[in-house]
Amino acid sequence: MTWVSWLSLCAICGLGAISPGPSLAVVLRHTLNGGRGHGIVTGVCHAAGVGLWALATVAGLSLLVVQMPQLYLVLTWAGAGYLAWLGVKALRSAGAAPLAVSGSGELSVVRAGFDGFMISLFNPKLAVFFLALFSQFVTPGMPPAGQMLMIATAAVIDGLWYSLVALVLSGPALLSRLNGRARLIDRVTGVILLLLALRVITL
Repeated sequence: MTWVSWLSLCAICGLGAISPGPSLAVVLRHTLNGGRGHGIVTGVCHAAGVGLWALATVAGLSLLVVQMPQLYLVLTWAGAGYLAWLGVKALRSAGAAPLAVSGSGELSVVRAGFDGFMISLFNPKLAVFFLALFSQFVTPGMPPAGQMLMIATAAVIDGLWYSLVALVLSGPALLSRLNGRARLIDRVTGVILLLLALRVITL
């Protein structure tokens, strides 16, 4: 994997992580109810779920490259089309709905980790997204180190972001800032997704 490809992957994973949504709401809820420690555990366990999705996706794509190269090629083009569709959708978006988080009493740290893990593990959108995203980067003969780099990139960026949320951005100011910049995040995400999809045509 080239540096340019890796930076593209980092950008998309990062923008995906910071977009307001259910995962952010869960991390904030446990941070506000149980403190920063609970929030960090929630974020780390969420990243573990993301890592499992990434691992399963990369493993499946690697098998396709070797055993069914034609099907992999079709999947690559389909993934590019899906990313392009997501990019257009993001560019046309009016921004995410305002995110609201309310406290409901302190929960255990085990429950915090469980909620973080489950919100990512049972998110079918992650499976589709990683399949479309990673199909643009997995190549024939890619060494295991390159595959592990992709998996680690997705999981580490996710975990770092939600840990940062729990550490320093857990106050009400975070919600107003993210909600206020939701449209900008969508625009930037849309442009990057479209550029990534165009790679298939230019390669």
